[in-house]
Parts: sequence; structure tokens; C-alpha cells
Amino acid sequence: MNETSETNQAMVGGCLCGAIRYRITGAPLFVSQCACKDCQKATGTGHTTIVGVEEADLHVEGEPKIYTNSGDTGGAVSRHFCGTCGGRLYTTGDLPGSVHIVQAGSLDDPNLVTPTSAIYLKDAPHWDRFDPAIEQFQEMRPRPAAQ
Repeated sequence: MNETSETNQAMVGGCLCGAIRYRITGAPLFVSQCACKDCQKATGTGHTTIVGVEEADLHVEGEPKIYTNSGDTGGAVSRHFCGTCGGRLYTTGDLPGSVHIVQAGSLDDPNLVTPTSAIYLKDAPHWDRFDPAIEQFQEMRPRPAAQ
């Protein structure tokens, strides 16, 4: 079951200059606000809002540039962005596997999603604010045990 109550309508988005466009055809798996240090550096903000989608549900037109580093868990994290305007689009990596993490701000209509959790609050700047009604985690949200 998905964490969000959004409908299954397709969501579209892209970079600032329009060179890269994408379409999400499946429902989000989760919508979170992330305040980790890497997200702060990558976006220049206190936190970013991310939308988890299955790889097969993300259809990209255009060729993003990729920057890869090691994440908090030690696995590779690759950020996909426009090489022309620098607009962040989505993240892939070892830990999320087939789940791609789309930047909610790159959606044409970011109001199609609503965060249900906030992660890495241990890194959040004191001036940043989070909705007290959503689940909050000091680090990564705990993952379900393997079945």
C-alpha cells in the first residue's frame, strides 16, 4: 500500500529550461521531506521534498547529467540533473534499488503530492520547519524487514 492518498493520475515535470521532461505513470510509493546534509548541499535549501516511484513508472525524455557520491549508508547515490540549467530531477542509488527518488519541486504541479514523513531531522537547520502532523525520523525511515 502506498503512503500517499494521491490518485493514479500521471504526473509530469522537468528541468527549468525544459531540455529534460519526464512522466510518472504509477502512484507514488512515498513522499518525504529529507533534511540530510547531501540534500541541503544539492538543493541549497534546508530540506527537499522527494517522491519515491518505481523505475518502470518514470519515463524520461532527454539525457540528464549524473553526479554520484557515497550516501549516509555507504552506498552509491546518483543525482540526475539537467546539464544546461542544473535543475535537479531525480536520484537513484544502491539502497533504493528499483525505486527512483523524484524531486517534488521539478513536478509541473507539486501540489499533486503531499509529504507524509520527514527524514534526517538530525541534520535539519534550526530555522527549517516541518509539519508536526507527519511522521518524523532523526535518520532514514526504518525499512521493513525482509520477508
